[in-house]
Amino acid sequence: MDRQEILNQVTQVFIDTLDEDNITLTESTSADDVEGWDSLTHVQLVVAVEKKFKIRFAAKEIQSWKNVGELVNSISSKL
Repeated sequence: MDRQEILNQVTQVFIDTLDEDNITLTESTSADDVEGWDSLTHVQLVVAVEKKFKIRFAAKEIQSWKNVGELVNSISSKL
């Protein structure tokens, strides 16, 4: 699976989790760029991404992400 496919699937997870159809993610998108992406929602997004890709993230890994691109890097490294 290439980076764009991962990003497309992550975008769909965000749309479903945040219940907002107008979300467009790029690799540089951060929580500050998405309305409703707060610390509680972050946990829900991580769990949803783990389920979608059938992977698990370490807490240290989750805390290191600064943007969606870093999340995509983590997903890609586990697939």
